[in-house]
Amino acid sequence: MSDGDFAGARPGLQRMLAEARPGVLLFSLTPPRRNATPERIKEIAAVTLERLAPLDVDGLILYDIDDESDRNPDERPFPYLPTMDPAEYHAEHLGGWDRPAVIYRCVGKYDEKDLADWLRHADPERVLGVFVGASSGDKSVRTDIRRAHAVRQEVRPELPLGGVVIGERHTRGGDEHLRMLAKQERGCTFFVSQVVYNVNDTKNLISDYVYECRSRGTAPRTVIFTLSLCGSLKTLEFVRWLGVEVPRWLENSIRHANDPLAESYRQAMAIARDLADFCAHLGMPYGFNVESVSIRKAEIEATTELAADIAKLLRERRQQ
Repeated sequence: MSDGDFAGARPGLQRMLAEARPGVLLFSLTPPRRNATPERIKEIAAVTLERLAPLDVDGLILYDIDDESDRNPDERPFPYLPTMDPAEYHAEHLGGWDRPAVIYRCVGKYDEKDLADWLRHADPERVLGVFVGASSGDKSVRTDIRRAHAVRQEVRPELPLGGVVIGERHTRGGDEHLRMLAKQERGCTFFVSQVVYNVNDTKNLISDYVYECRSRGTAPRTVIFTLSLCGSLKTLEFVRWLGVEVPRWLENSIRHANDPLAESYRQAMAIARDLADFCAHLGMPYGFNVESVSIRKAEIEATTELAADIAKLLRERRQQ
């Protein structure tokens, strides 16, 4: 498979993922805070749709935020602030969005009945899902990830489902590619990565995954790599708290740059090009997710520009 195999107008997100076509581009957001007023939520949604309108993206990711203090005993750099349910935000406030939405579900937060109700009413033409397991093995959950996969298979098997993939976890345990294959067997047809700053961790994972797929005679599924800008050392600290590996050289580049946001932007583009080249060489279907979770105006604007540049990169790859 090469990028050139899919030159021309690209199909919708669901078809691209079902057929494991390279070049998927998503844009991800966090829903407004749960305590926001209806007027403020409406305002945020309008601004969001205005920002998204000119972007050449295939879909939107809406994150489901959970308290992950069990993951790390250190003090959280930014306080945990509960947000709106992403499915509710999409259904009630983003009606103007004309492309698919990928709804995250931290399944441990939900009773099995609630999860089944959401699956039963979700429209597979407009909605895809990503199930996220507990942030640690010690966390108390209402529904575990395996049972969540089973519920989806029982209630709504036609709803496209993705899983989370973490390069750092592969570096620690060496078995993330096997987790991916196990999730495939339970119905996952695509994966979205944690934020990528350490390209080496990610390339090791993808390499192991591709060659394990070949040894089993299994087709690899699309992996969508998440890119996120880091405009301050506080943001860098939070990313680390979440378990993202930031290489020392990259931290130094951002820390000592005259414009940390511009340097982060440059590095994000370099990561995207590196991963696109690597995946094309392996015949691995890939895409990118540009994450926008900052509330700083400069970072929001830069993230929108990054999505436009990644879209341009993917168009160039399709024309090769």
